[in-house]
Amino acid sequence: MSLVQPLPPGALDIVGDIHGEYSALVQLLANLGYDLQGNHPDGRRLVFVGDFCDRGPDSPSVLALVGAMLASGKAHAVLGNHEINLLREDAKDGSGWFFDSRVDADQPKYAPFARMPAAQAPAMLRLLNQLPIALERDDLRIVHAAWRPEQIAMIRKLPSGSARASYDHFEALADAQSAAQRVAERMRQEELSWPHSLEDYRYEPPFLPAHSENELNKAMVNPLKVLTAGVERECRNPFYAGGKWRFVERVAWWNEYNETPAVIVGHYWRRMRAADAPAHGAQFENLFGGTSPLSWHGLRSNVFCVDYSVGARWLDRLRGDDPIQRSKLAAMRWPERVLVFDDGMQAATENFGVEVVLRD
Repeated sequence: MSLVQPLPPGALDIVGDIHGEYSALVQLLANLGYDLQGNHPDGRRLVFVGDFCDRGPDSPSVLALVGAMLASGKAHAVLGNHEINLLREDAKDGSGWFFDSRVDADQPKYAPFARMPAAQAPAMLRLLNQLPIALERDDLRIVHAAWRPEQIAMIRKLPSGSARASYDHFEALADAQSAAQRVAERMRQEELSWPHSLEDYRYEPPFLPAHSENELNKAMVNPLKVLTAGVERECRNPFYAGGKWRFVERVAWWNEYNETPAVIVGHYWRRMRAADAPAHGAQFENLFGGTSPLSWHGLRSNVFCVDYSVGARWLDRLRGDDPIQRSKLAAMRWPERVLVFDDGMQAATENFGVEVVLRD
């Protein structure tokens, strides 16, 4: 077995990014017809696209519930970038439920949030490290952020259970490239010239070229990062997303995807209501353009992002808005191509397989 593994046959329900929203997950499973052990009366199977944790109020319960289904073989899943962070002990914004170093910083935005008891962490990390990066069968492919043939070919050669070690290996190669370009030294100079934290949304920094090069080196060199965090390019207009200011922007890789199997991803913070402000920064327009909230997208209209921004419910709660109206947890029923949401709404997706002409 490698980091690309087979999807089971039959009917599937593919669940988007959960981000610690345990109540939404339980409600969605009920709407789909599953019990809390992952059983379905019609024999359907659950598949999760990753990003189980961070930002939401109860990541430990999400991981416990999903983890039990994975361990019993009732469900399948791929790793998201947030699980990669856990495996690598890389504390990021919204991970105070797990990392002591993030508790104080996360309180203003995400509290209250349940914390995972230290005794439960090793078993959870072992389970996550056994997950693949991608799942596939003849008609369907699942990956967290991007299906890129070059990077998929690279990780096919890597054994199951090697996610963390492989990621670390490629990060070391990226670091060596950055060292040759003196990126770290130049980043320190940029940080001295900018007095504010890059996690502080109130202060927009100027374009910081060394920070951009650092992120791009990792995105270009590390195939696991490409597949779990997306394809990126330099962005001269910094934007705030994922808890910090960014100097690279994501690329709509699906506009180059020209293969027959459908691809379902999460990661990209889609909105169900087109009038809502994007949950993940100004780059949303670059990724989805005029794509309707229910439409398949890409060169052959056979790629679908099933992340409907439930990970932004913390922000809705902080603002006093109704989080269920603006941010949803969704699942794609396959082969029916019907969406089911945690609030009970169902909707058929649109334009599957309709090839489009992309203009420069």
